[in-house]
Amino acid sequence: MRAILFDRFGAPDVLRLADLPEPVSTPDTAVVSVRAASINPSDVKNVQGRMHQTTLPRVPGRDYSGVVTAGPAEWIGAEVWGSGGDVGFTRDGSHAEMLTVPVASLRRKPRRLGHDEAASIGVNFIAAWAGIVTAARLQAGETLAVIGLGGVGGAAAQIASRLGARVVGIARERPPAGAPVLAAVETVITAADGDAVAALERLGGRGADVVFDTVGGSMFETAVRMPAIGGRLVEISATDRRQVSFDLADFYHNESRLFGVDTLKLDLTGSARLLEELAPGFEDGSYRPPLVEARLGLDRAQEAYRMVAAGTRGRIVLCPQETKPPPA
Repeated sequence: MRAILFDRFGAPDVLRLADLPEPVSTPDTAVVSVRAASINPSDVKNVQGRMHQTTLPRVPGRDYSGVVTAGPAEWIGAEVWGSGGDVGFTRDGSHAEMLTVPVASLRRKPRRLGHDEAASIGVNFIAAWAGIVTAARLQAGETLAVIGLGGVGGAAAQIASRLGARVVGIARERPPAGAPVLAAVETVITAADGDAVAALERLGGRGADVVFDTVGGSMFETAVRMPAIGGRLVEISATDRRQVSFDLADFYHNESRLFGVDTLKLDLTGSARLLEELAPGFEDGSYRPPLVEARLGLDRAQEAYRMVAAGTRGRIVLCPQETKPPPA
């Protein structure tokens, strides 16, 4: 089978198209023909050598959508989707024509989603669910403040809206018209509104029940002042700074709670359980999948990784069954 492989860390130039042996199923594993696999920023960081757990040589890629071709009889031909904090790091990933996964991790893809869309959901929606549902236990009627309205923040807003929570977005600038997140947020606080903490308090006279900070680092000192009394703050990233400080007395007087969430600790099977929770929202149309900005064959993997490294509004998807870009 064809696969993207790297045996040293560095820029996307270290990625190469390789011909590897086709995987074989076992009593506990199945083989999936990968129809689509998105590229996440964490995949780029992985190739750069910023993920300490990665072992080489390695096929990268966390998210996938495809068809089961070998494994238990009841799964043969099933359209499935998946993601994991192990796949692409300590086991070969989805940027290949075929992928071996535990049978316990198999989950049927929502019928409303095409393969490109299903492959673009995993990391973002899993991180959002793990943060606001599993950790913070957001409830209907509560207020959620989402800092950063990118992939994870946009997913969190949609999940919270479906739960019946009020959602306030906080970003440098308002998302572009038509962005899925706009249908889920009540209002967006931007840099033009001045101090974000004061702007949030003006909306309801108090802070947020849950603050979901997808930026971290330089935004932490703002985020930690946003929870209402007894509120919860969830941190999932340290984008530009690892060391932060805050007023400990203010923190405990407010009876705030701080949660750290790391989806890399959710393997394929653990992630599958969250995808199962998320599936109904895609089936009933409550959740809108991310925009797929470009789809490329494995022979253009270096180009695709550079696009993600440079930053894109939509998702970049690799289509392993294609050997050249689709016609314009």
